[in-house]
Parts: sequence; structure tokens; C-alpha cells
Amino acid sequence: MSGDGQGARGPGRVIGRPRRRVDGRAKVTGQTLFADDLFLPRMLFCKLVRSPHPHARIVAVDTAAARAAPGVKLVLTGEDFPIPYGIMPVSQDEHALCRDRVRHVGDPVAAVVAATERQAAEAAGLIRVQYEPLTTIASPEEALATPEPRIHDYGEGGNVHRLAHFAFGDVDEALRGADRVFEDLFFYEGSTHIPLEQHAAVAALDPDGRLTLWSSTQTPHYVHRELARALDMPAHRIRVIATPNGGAFGGKSDPFNHEIVVAKAALLTGRPVKIGLTREEVFYCHRGRHPVLMRLKTGVKPDGTIVAMDLETLLDGGAYGSYGAASALYTGALQTVTYHVPRYRFRACRTFTNKPPCGPKRGHGTPQPRFAQEVQLDKIAVALGKDPADLRLQQIAPAHSLTANFLKLGSIGLRECIERVVDGSAWRARRGKLPFGRGLGLACSSYLCGAGLPIYWNDMPHSGVQLKLDRSGAVTAFSGATEIGQGSDDVLAAIVAEVLGIEASDVKLVTGDTDLTPVDLGSYSSRVTLMAGNAAIQAAERAKVMLAQAAAEKLGVSPERLAFADRRVFDVENPDAGMGFADAVILAETKLGTIGTTGSYRPPASAARYRGAGVGPSAAYSYTAAVVEADVDPASGWVTVAKVWIGHDIGRVLNPVLARGQVEGSVYMGLGEALMEEQTFRRLPPRLSSALVHKIPSLLEYKSPTSLEMPEVVTYFIEEPDANGPFGAKEVGQGPLLPIAPAVANAVYDAVGVRVDEVPITPEAVLRGLEERGEGHAARVGPRAFPAVRWPDALCVAPPWEGGDGTAVGQKPGRAGRGGGGGAVATTGSRT
Repeated sequence: MSGDGQGARGPGRVIGRPRRRVDGRAKVTGQTLFADDLFLPRMLFCKLVRSPHPHARIVAVDTAAARAAPGVKLVLTGEDFPIPYGIMPVSQDEHALCRDRVRHVGDPVAAVVAATERQAAEAAGLIRVQYEPLTTIASPEEALATPEPRIHDYGEGGNVHRLAHFAFGDVDEALRGADRVFEDLFFYEGSTHIPLEQHAAVAALDPDGRLTLWSSTQTPHYVHRELARALDMPAHRIRVIATPNGGAFGGKSDPFNHEIVVAKAALLTGRPVKIGLTREEVFYCHRGRHPVLMRLKTGVKPDGTIVAMDLETLLDGGAYGSYGAASALYTGALQTVTYHVPRYRFRACRTFTNKPPCGPKRGHGTPQPRFAQEVQLDKIAVALGKDPADLRLQQIAPAHSLTANFLKLGSIGLRECIERVVDGSAWRARRGKLPFGRGLGLACSSYLCGAGLPIYWNDMPHSGVQLKLDRSGAVTAFSGATEIGQGSDDVLAAIVAEVLGIEASDVKLVTGDTDLTPVDLGSYSSRVTLMAGNAAIQAAERAKVMLAQAAAEKLGVSPERLAFADRRVFDVENPDAGMGFADAVILAETKLGTIGTTGSYRPPASAARYRGAGVGPSAAYSYTAAVVEADVDPASGWVTVAKVWIGHDIGRVLNPVLARGQVEGSVYMGLGEALMEEQTFRRLPPRLSSALVHKIPSLLEYKSPTSLEMPEVVTYFIEEPDANGPFGAKEVGQGPLLPIAPAVANAVYDAVGVRVDEVPITPEAVLRGLEERGEGHAARVGPRAFPAVRWPDALCVAPPWEGGDGTAVGQKPGRAGRGGGGGAVATTGSRT
């Protein structure tokens, strides 16, 4: 991969310079069309009928009154959707409308399509559904204790969806030989995404009878795949257009039932059909953060250096599989990426419960174990009398090395991240020395830059970009990547402009359209900048070669002497000898014909060859360190975050304005999870219903920080270009969230001496800890027990420094993770 400034420090002509994002004008003037803004001639409207029960058999669905209601054009039930679907091949467990059973409050059982939205809603209220309630499973502990009735008839048995057990080296031996062993229980509550834009979709038939779906999705390629499956249609007869998203954060990564319903309705009515979910319905879609209970045991030397780590996680997966097979593995896969862990054991259990399904939320499965690890490291430092910053600095994972679980690391700027936030916050002068009620907390993290394997394994590119060069001088970039507010359109335009020597505003973007753009696997796992960015560089470099060849002939110089800058192509040894970019395109088109190029990207091969290694590998890893200053009111328990210093190893900044916005957005979301956000449920009294319902099904009750709670954020970008990133860049969209919650917890301890080993860190928890402290007990609040889980036998792999080759004991070498999907006992034999 080559390109002007590739891997270099400092700004280029476009890359690295502050600028207005390419879609900024349209968004601030209200011209950007989101899915719910679309209105087509003769359009109908759809409403879903949802279950009031968390778990029940569907005995009968009476739709007669709804079909006769004014304006109704179509009524659909589960009988119209016999084929299941799901984002992963291992969990095809959803139907667009439930056929025989509902599995959570809000599961859709019928749909009404009418001339107006009000008519659809009124007719939906006329549908009568007879249910036979089943046992409600409300927690992972209940799931483990209640094997029958099964929520699904697949998985590991009973109501366990996924089990995994990995051992890298003899962990028990290392723990026995450790000078100190620390063991703690932690709990991370579930939360949801609350994007400004609610889910919406519009489906219509084109003049040739082909189906088009416009949707607020992060993954048009996978929605396209599941539409073809669920509707039993040829894929080439379906087009999916991902409209600009008003926020997503992982919550629009799944294919959703409402997308399939309106597509089917458009096919049956021959008219466009639209659905816009209410905020309450978005809570039912969920796919948010998994609640995770964790038991973490770490053995250390006298100076705190880690010798072994043993992690167990128990996940509440909700009612469906979603990304859960991967989510369970992500609660442990990246624990070895930040610090050197010589021996490591990881066990994970994901259960089914009768709640809306959990899935990927910013950081996908990694904030929970990061909270546990970073709080425990703080406890280790305190117990050993060490500075928490020094404890981390002494054991940062070596750059360009293999971890115990065979993740291949690249550049690591964590040391400088720590040093910058420590210096900026005056950590060494102030930690432990502030007045009672005020404290500082430090935490670090790491995150991947795109998953190393696609959901459906194949050897094709993960991302592709096509360029069309017009003789007017304009360049059009076609990419399947989806703009969800993170600025991916700007990144692609800037990369193409940098290589071709034009401005980002000269690049027109066509994105997220399965008919017009090459496949991109979606905007998730912080993959777009690295993957689509590298594909864009390749396409632009190929176009540059074509232009240089034609321009060089005209100027009488070798192509190697030409430079591209300021919308010109010129001789570097004689800058006056040159031509405008548009003239170069005309020359190239005259010589070569229409100018169009392609670029594509696939990640490097994983070093791991054991079954289940498909989750965790990445082309690069980002690193973050944060210091949080918190005020804790001992009278009320209220925690106020006064200031945050955060350093992020970004590789290279592509647009400082967007990068800073991503960091601050991560801080905001991390503070929400640390202090107030929780997706919690309650049982209704038996005399009323068996329902397990949201305690907070609207934004009136679901609390997230406002501008009043948002502190000052000081951001430091550490630019250590990574060879695998476009122009050396790494991700910035998700990694900065991970250290915030543990840094808050550590700051609370520094402020009032209370350990809160769970999030959210509520005033009640702080007061309870202060009360325990006042009575002479351990000032600790958090989970007290980890339920018995029947773990499978461990899949054992020797770490690389013990002569391991990445293959499990007794397992034949092969492609990473092939055949198991990441679990130690993948009884279904399917793949993730």
C-alpha cells in the first residue's frame, strides 16, 4: 500500500488538517434525508402488534376486525413468514413476526398496513391474540437453574446459548507460584444505545418489480442477505440502501423484523410501505450492552507484574442470538492486548432470558471485562503500595508481538497515552492528596480496528471502493460503507483527495447501496477507517498511475517525476510545467478510455490456528488512557465528574475535528454507563400479569447525561502511525469509551475510600459503601456470588513463548476458528 504521506507524521494536504466534514452543510441545514424523511407516491404505513407477555405460546390470532377497519390494505401474521433469519449463521432464530411463541415483551406477532399511520395504529389495536403463558426466565441465574422450558431448541442445552473455555498455558500452576493472588467479582449492567434517530424503513418495488428497501441500518450487506433468505427471493432482485443514520452505536447492526415486514408488504401490495418505530419500540429492538457478571482472578509478582489471569463471564443475552456467539467471546478475547499476560484462562457463558435481545453496543463485549480488569489493577496497586500509573507502565504489552492467545499486535502508543494524562492531570502530585470527597482515577484500554474475520467466512474482501473520474475534474467514490454519524464519508473523501491532489469537496460519495456500491461488511467494530480507507487508497493510487501515464507523455517527463497537489499535476523539478487535474483526466481518458478503478481490502491472516480464534484478531489495535476527577458528596452519595483527561493512540489523525468529536462522544457514553444508564426490568404483580417489563421504556425514565453532567474533556492524540492503517491511522470511534467507567470507579475510591464493583455507580451504592466503612466493614459494594456453571473441558493452547504454534492440544492445524465459531464445545458445529 503506497500513498503520499503513507505512514508519515504530520498533516498532508488534506489528511490531518481540521476541516468541515463533507456532509456537514447538508446536516446543519436539514437537507440530509433520513429514513423517516422519505415519502413516496401512494405510500402505505405499517404498525406492528407486539406481545404483552415475556414468554408465551401463541394460541390464536384474530385479525378479522383489523382487516375490515377503514384504510387497511393488508394484515400479516407469523404464518406469512415461515423462514427464520438472524445476523449470524449460528443463530438463525428470529422470525419477522412470531409464529408459535413470543419470547419477550414487545416481540411482534402481527402487522397492519393502512393508508395512514393512524389508521394502521387503530386497526392494530383491533387484533386479538390468545396466549398461553410460559415460565418467565428473568436472569442468567434463572436460566442456569431452569433448563425447561427452553427459550430456544439450540445452543449448549437448557437455556444456555454459548459456552467457551480456553486455557493458554498452565494457569493454575502460575497462580500457585504467584506471590499474591487477587480475586474479585464485578457486575456491569446492561444499557441501550438511545440514538437520536429511531429505526425506520421504507420498501417499494421499482418499475421492473425489483424490491428496494431504504433503512436506517449499519449493515446493508447483511440486511440484503437476510431479506433474500427470509423472503425466499433471489438476492439480485433486492436492493438495500442504507440511509444516513442519526446515530446507531451498534443498535442498527442487526437485520430487524420491521425491515422484513415492510419489504413483504410492498411485495404483496405493490405499493411503497413505510414504518417508523416509536421510542418505546426502539427499546424492544434493543441489541444493547449485555449485563455481565464477572469473576476475575489475577496472580502477580511482588512488584505487581502479572503472571497469570483467570476470567469467568456470565452474560444475559436476552431472547435471541443476535451477535451473541461473538459477544460472549469478546468478553475475554481482548484482555491480553493491553498488558502482557503470560498465562491466561477465559470462560464465558451466554444465557437466554425473556428480555429484548442484547447485541453489539459501542465496544461490543469489551467494556465489561475492561471495567473488571482496570478496577482490579487499581486494587492491586493500592495493596502493594504502588502508584496505579506505574503499575500499568511496567507491563504494557510489547509492540509487534503475539499475545498468549495469539493476537498479533502492531504499534502500541499506550505508554505515551498514560504519560500525557498523568502529566496533564498532575496525577502524581494530586492523587490521594485531595480533600475528602474529591479523587482521581486512572484506567487504560485497547480496542480493535475491525474484526479479522467476516460473519460468513470466506476469502473475499471485507471492503471495496470504486472510483469514477469525470472529465470535469470531479471524482465519484462508490463504497458500501455506511455513514452513521461517525464521519466515514468524510474519511473516504479525504483519503481519495489526498492521494489525487484534489480537495475533499471534489469527491462525490455514493455509499451504502447494494446495487451501486461494492460490498462493505458494515459500520461496526471500528472497521471503516482502516478497511474502507485502505481500499480507497488502493483505488486512488491506481487512478493516479493512469493519470500520471497520460500527463507524463504530454509533459515529456517520466511519470515518477509528477506530483499531484492543489488540483494540479506537475513536474516536481519544474512546478510551472503542469496542468490542471481535469486536464489530466481528459488526457487519460483520451489515451485509455473511461477512467475507473477499484480497490479492496482484506485483513492479514490470524496467527492463531485453534478452534474459536476467530474473535479477537485485528489488523491493528488502538490504545487509550484516561484520568477522571470526581467529586463525591458523602451526604447524598452523588458523584459528579469534574474533568476528564484522555489520551488516545490513534495512529494518525485524519481529521482532528471529527476525531475529537469521537473521543468526546465516547467519554459521554462511558460516563452515562458509569453513573446512570441501565436497561432494567421488573415483574408485574402476578394478579395483573406474568410480564417482565422495562422499568424505563422511554427517555423520560431512561437517564443519560445532559450537557449539565458533561465535564470538561482534555484530549491528547498520540500519533504513532501503524503500518496497517491508511496513512497510519487507527480507530477512534469505540476505544476511548472503555477506560471511562473503571476510571470513575477508581476516582470514587480515591475520593471516599469506597469500592463500587458494579455499574452504574449509583448514589445508593456509594452511601451503602460509606455505611459499611463507618461500621468498620470492608467499604465494598458489588456482587457477592458467581453461580455454578458446568464449564466444558478447556481448549488448551501453549502461549508463543512456551513454544506454542497457535494450535490447541489435540487439534489439527487449520484456519483460525474454522469449524467452531469460537467456543470450546460448539455442539452445533456451526461457524461465527
